[in-house]
Amino acid sequence: MSDQKSDAQPHSPDVVVGARVRVRRDSDAPAPGVVIEDFADLSQSEGLLGRDWAPVHRWAVALDDGRLVFADDGELDLEAPQAARG
Repeated sequence: MSDQKSDAQPHSPDVVVGARVRVRRDSDAPAPGVVIEDFADLSQSEGLLGRDWAPVHRWAVALDDGRLVFADDGELDLEAPQAARG
C-alpha cells in the first residue's frame, strides 16, 4: 500500500522556499534554480478564480540564468546537496 502513496506524491516533501531544484519542461533541458515562493494556497483555489486560463502554479523559481518561472510539483526535482568543502 505504501507504493500507492509514493506514486500519488511525485515531489519530495523537501521542496521548500530556498531549496535548490531543477525545473523540467517538455521542450527544454532541466534548468537549475532556487525556489523563492510557495503559492500552495492560491493553487488550491483554481476553481474559485472564475476562469480557466492562466492557471496558478504552486512554485516560483528563480533560475540560475536569471529567468523567473512558475512550476507545479511534478515539474521539480531537488538538486542533490553538495558536500561541504573545507
